[in-house]
Amino acid sequence: MDPFPHHYRVTSEVTPDGNVLLSSEGLTDLTTAAPSEFGGPGDQWSPETLLVAAVTNCYLLSFRAIAANSGLAWTDLACSVDGQLEQVDRSIQFTRFTLDARLQISDPDVERLARRILDKAERSCLISNSLKAPVEVRTEIILTNA
Repeated sequence: MDPFPHHYRVTSEVTPDGNVLLSSEGLTDLTTAAPSEFGGPGDQWSPETLLVAAVTNCYLLSFRAIAANSGLAWTDLACSVDGQLEQVDRSIQFTRFTLDARLQISDPDVERLARRILDKAERSCLISNSLKAPVEVRTEIILTNA
């Protein structure tokens, strides 16, 4: 890992009636729009869906890194996240994120280790740690036949 601080630069542009174009060096451009709840078309990523996606993406990548360092054998981790947006006082903000994670393992002897790594991934996610709203993580471990 590179020494801190890290910097992430994104440029964006929009026309009076067009979508937002997001760009970052070395990455594919991404077109976004307002979500349907705010009068947008509802068929593109929005700032709201990108933020919610960042929560789950960070959790998955944190888990994968910790599991690799711990030698955990696992087969799949799937997550869904619900971000709740509300009006608080005179501001609109996310008030909570609920992440449901389902981890598949094939060895029952590693279940305790898997649970510890799931918990550590929750504490380690830099996106969740940077948010004002709480992130509730609910985990389930599924034992599969290998």
